[in-house]
Amino acid sequence: MRLFLGIDLPSAIDDHLALVGGGIPRARWEDRDKLHVTLRFIGEVDGGTKRQLEQAIEGVRLAPFTLSIAGVGCFPPRGKPRILWAGIDGAGPLHELHAKLERALAGAGLPPEGRRYTPHVTLARLGDAPPRKVAEFITHHALLRTAPFLVDSFQLYSSVLSPRGSKYRI
Repeated sequence: MRLFLGIDLPSAIDDHLALVGGGIPRARWEDRDKLHVTLRFIGEVDGGTKRQLEQAIEGVRLAPFTLSIAGVGCFPPRGKPRILWAGIDGAGPLHELHAKLERALAGAGLPPEGRRYTPHVTLARLGDAPPRKVAEFITHHALLRTAPFLVDSFQLYSSVLSPRGSKYRI
């Protein structure tokens, strides 16, 4: 099973981001119910490893904090864009949570992710989307902002792949 850690978004934030989607040909927009703040992609693991990871993150304590969505961008930052994302404002506590989770996962034997953590919400997978249209979207939505929202929990998600895309389970 493919696992990742994330933060579920309030319905009002899901609604706001769902209204932004569209306008880029051949982009595959994330369903409203799949939007989340990505904390850590773990990848493919077996059932035993999943149980170890669950035990490891169980001890990670989270002091509630607030975030808001701010701006848009894409991965990778140079070259052909593959992922369109919404950025996070007020991410200091999110970086602290990410560091705690990395330590807990390392204690369970998971190697470090190997790239700098960039807090974001994936909006679309770009595939063969025209780079010019992606750039226009980013320019047009550069000032995207949402109301602040409370973060008081995180989840371990399972991503189940199917011919129609992925489904997330908590």
